[in-house]
Amino acid sequence: MDINFQYDAVKASERLEILTAKKLQKLFDKFDFVIRAEVFFKKENTTSPETGMICKIRLSVPGPLIFAESSHGTFEVSISETISDLERQLRKRKDKMKSRA
Repeated sequence: MDINFQYDAVKASERLEILTAKKLQKLFDKFDFVIRAEVFFKKENTTSPETGMICKIRLSVPGPLIFAESSHGTFEVSISETISDLERQLRKRKDKMKSRA
């Protein structure tokens, strides 16, 4: 499992990296065809306190890349929603791979 973290207008955080790595590890265990993850954390100035902390994750898998992002008031919520979106996409990809085999 290879995970790369990038930060834009955010101070690097070991706590966020550990939290994200734990959640991604569950995906890697469930979907063994995932090769690598690129995680981007970005802070945006917004008028709403419910948004602005953005988490983007791009997964390298056979076929086209899988990508998801979300923006919430905290990075923890953004990470959870992004991982949920990725899991849904990975399930679809796995079903397609099974139907072609």
